[in-house]
Amino acid sequence: MVVAAILAGGYGKRLKPLTEEIPKPLVEIKRGYTILDKQILDYKHAGIKEVYLLVSYRWDKINARYGDMWKGMKIHYLVEEEPHGTLYAIKNFLSEISEDAIVSNGDIVADFNLREMIDSAKRNEDALITIAVTKMRSPYGIIEFKGGRITSFKEKPILDHYINAGFYFIKKEAYKYFEMRYKEKAVERTVFPLLAREGRAFIYCESDIFWQSVDNLKDLENVKEEFRNREDYPWGYEKLENENKVLYIKKHYPPPSVELRSNDEIRVKRGQGILRSENEKKILDAGEKYRVKKGRYEIHPIENLLIEIHQSR
Repeated sequence: MVVAAILAGGYGKRLKPLTEEIPKPLVEIKRGYTILDKQILDYKHAGIKEVYLLVSYRWDKINARYGDMWKGMKIHYLVEEEPHGTLYAIKNFLSEISEDAIVSNGDIVADFNLREMIDSAKRNEDALITIAVTKMRSPYGIIEFKGGRITSFKEKPILDHYINAGFYFIKKEAYKYFEMRYKEKAVERTVFPLLAREGRAFIYCESDIFWQSVDNLKDLENVKEEFRNREDYPWGYEKLENENKVLYIKKHYPPPSVELRSNDEIRVKRGQGILRSENEKKILDAGEKYRVKKGRYEIHPIENLLIEIHQSR
């Protein structure tokens, strides 16, 4: 069994005036759908049954929305009168449980395959902590040049660097490291570097998913743009781009069922899967295009799968 926790106690000062009355995790990324909604539901769909909310600022607003049970998830609250840092909050949480744990920052909107992250972390006998990482997108446009002459412009490209993505799987054998004395209050500057020096810290990497830390209003606009024509499901999401449907389907989750029309074209943007109906079966490979017959199909991912459906006119 794995128990989840979400760090949801920050003030969200750079998101004012939105956070003058509510904490940052309750900021909506689309109408009626908050950052915290997405994280709790992602944990639920990954098979986790209870989550601890590590709260402080305006925590009563969080309690009013979720109560002790929300959409089948048991909710616990650990309240700090004043935030004492991530190390204290996580240590406080770990003192309440005896199972492996997964912890996330409450201002992250991301599409990680949490089932796969948990499974890979459990299988790694050397890992006491597994940190999700993703590639960083430049916040600025990039100019490339040679000999002083500009050769190209790239608008906010994905950089060849990985960042801490704010999701941590912690095995119960690692709890003792959180009890040690540290001067710093941030877990990223205390427990994590110590475990790395001892060779017990590992990564879980997904570098081609949507990821955004909501630190300011500009970040929030980026997230809202992503979710403008998007609907989340237990298996991933469906969104509309240029009148075409885009589906992201996670490996190890129950597959979606879709209704397709004659001559609809499926373009596989990333990953591999199986398209199956009563009378038809196709292997979907990255970079390939497929025409289908009219009917209902299940899409089974072999890997995390991103497809685009071009509907026939």
